[in-house]
Amino acid sequence: MKSTSGPGNRKIAFAAALAVAFIATATIAGAWFFQLVLEILPCPLCLEQRYAYYFAVPFGLLVAFAIAKGAPRCLIIPPLAVLVLVALGNAGLGAYHAGVEWGFWLGPIECSGTVLDLGKGSLLENLDRVKVVRCDEVQWRFLGLSLAGYNALISLLMAAIAGWGIAALAGKVR
Repeated sequence: MKSTSGPGNRKIAFAAALAVAFIATATIAGAWFFQLVLEILPCPLCLEQRYAYYFAVPFGLLVAFAIAKGAPRCLIIPPLAVLVLVALGNAGLGAYHAGVEWGFWLGPIECSGTVLDLGKGSLLENLDRVKVVRCDEVQWRFLGLSLAGYNALISLLMAAIAGWGIAALAGKVR
């Protein structure tokens, strides 16, 4: 069963899947650059935000491969929708993290609550064990946005691009 969408629309969907994989790769490379070169260590929420990119790289390439091999539209639209949902979920997580950094709401206890429990062990033992990067403290900002804010914007961009691929396959883009 071949797709009824035209070759131009399939090219748009192919480009969208590749773009999502490329953007996810570049974002992860940037995160690792900040961590390893600039020594800006990620907090637990930062690490959670990377999962969507780790998923989007191979999955976006797989979707692009399926499109290139002529997979029918009914087998391409659902995976593109998965990319949209993963990116939107990650945008929400990035916005939540940015809100924690701005003090709009509390973050997880693990990375924005009390750092030391002085009731257990000696102070020196506790200091040796605690290596938490706080989620509510911004380590780097550019143009007023932290890395969590940029993550939200990048994830929204990825969702829009994957949605563009869906719209092309549905015949809504010419």
